[in-house]
Amino acid sequence: MIEYNRLSMKKGDAMSYTALYRKFRPRTFDEVKGQDHIVKSLKNQVKANRIGHAYLFCGTRGTGKTSIAKIFARAVNCENPVDGNPCMECTTCNSILAGSSMNVIEIDAASNNGVDSVRDIIEQVEYPPTEGRYKVFIIDEVHMLSTAAFNALLKTLEEPPSYVIFILATTEVHKIPITVLSRCQQYDFHRITIDDMKARMRELMEIESNKITDEALSYIAKAADGSMRDALSLLDQCMAFFMDEEVTLDKVLSVLGAVDQEIFNRLLTAIEAKDVKTTLSIVEEVVMAGRSLPQFVSDFTWYMRNLLLIKSADHMENVLDMSTETIEGMRAASQDVSMQKVIRYIRILSELLNEIRYSGQKRILIEVAFIKLCRPRMDNNTDALIDRINGIEDMIAHGGVVSKTIVEGPEAVNALAEAAPRPAIKTKEFPKAIPEDIKEAVKHFSEIATEMGGIDKGFLTDTRLNLNGDKLQIVFFNAVAYAMYEDDPERVERLADLIAERIGKRVELEITFYNNSVPYEQEHIDLSKFINMNIDIEDDDDI
Repeated sequence: MIEYNRLSMKKGDAMSYTALYRKFRPRTFDEVKGQDHIVKSLKNQVKANRIGHAYLFCGTRGTGKTSIAKIFARAVNCENPVDGNPCMECTTCNSILAGSSMNVIEIDAASNNGVDSVRDIIEQVEYPPTEGRYKVFIIDEVHMLSTAAFNALLKTLEEPPSYVIFILATTEVHKIPITVLSRCQQYDFHRITIDDMKARMRELMEIESNKITDEALSYIAKAADGSMRDALSLLDQCMAFFMDEEVTLDKVLSVLGAVDQEIFNRLLTAIEAKDVKTTLSIVEEVVMAGRSLPQFVSDFTWYMRNLLLIKSADHMENVLDMSTETIEGMRAASQDVSMQKVIRYIRILSELLNEIRYSGQKRILIEVAFIKLCRPRMDNNTDALIDRINGIEDMIAHGGVVSKTIVEGPEAVNALAEAAPRPAIKTKEFPKAIPEDIKEAVKHFSEIATEMGGIDKGFLTDTRLNLNGDKLQIVFFNAVAYAMYEDDPERVERLADLIAERIGKRVELEITFYNNSVPYEQEHIDLSKFINMNIDIEDDDDI
């Protein structure tokens, strides 16, 4: 509380502190940023005295709908308008600005959405303004009105008295009845550009005698997603936290719970190396730092979008609004990443962002999605399949051997056969003889899984056992479980040790993942179906 009051007193205000977006709300059309097409039209109407009776302002939050509605209400009632702007000196302008004028009525349709509220408006319409020329009704969030309320408003909206102006504002124009749309002049508010938001914030920081770096302004403007009000709220938050200090990008990231560029570069490198362990370690790092997980996914998606643009053309500094050093760092991290891969990454991250918005298990969903990024074979989408085929062709071109797990699934096999002549991949038949040690391991596998304990017991229970040469192949169907064993040799070694203790012989294990729409048993062997497994029978005194 002491710090809060000190900030207020520093700005010469003995009363409570006023948020930036309220303190610097535009008072004239010339102060409005990013809506030149609307400002010009409304100013011309004021200058030519060609005022409409109903306006509909549509656009996303924080783009100036209510601010322009109030400016317009002052301009049409101003005693001495200047180039279509309110003079801000006459009695009418001052009373409207102070909120004491009876000529401007603001209504929040979110809390006054019934027929009774509309009847009150109709009653007020009957009385002419006590001062000025027009009585202006500003109905915010008008899409919240009920159907009955819209119907009650229609006649008045179509033929109001000459001294009445309706200004309807909404963020969801698709919910407005067509009968209302046809009675209004519709103005679509654009999202504010990053450059406009940066210029406005820099201007306000100078007025407030605070310092902020250009990188910090860029991040805040990007995070605001086209909303000037959101940008000023975020800026206010950072100023309050770092009072009397220069606001830098690192400080903004710490306040907003975001992640810096260096982590994204590391993350991309780990994903490209198909290093699940490092990838999940970076996610753990983000979680333990207290960062916002939805913001983290959103920022990484934006990072991938920027990466796609960088790979599409040279000299993208102006388009991306990023420093040359940052772009070069991204270019270096993505040197061996194909555009097809980046598109797949963006798809998976976009799907993830939609899933985690209302999920209580955000971290689990994020970990599964990042494992998908590392393991294309777990993703059945077309671009993932192309990524897998490209990887196989690169491996063959460099003299590598294609493993079974890479080409798992008929789609990959067929696509690979079409891409280039390859030796036929034979469907595995049931072996005529199974080694005794493998038989013993299969017979006792459920008991061994129980001995592993914890989460391993559940993961190993949901597997199939296969024979690959002289190896016992453990086939996983759960992506997280497979990744956990694939990237943790010590866990596999512990399982092998328990098998050796149980049967007295060492069995070589192979870990694989099955990602195929065809049921496993139709194309592969499940040894447990052919070998009698030990079943624990509990004693029952009633038998």
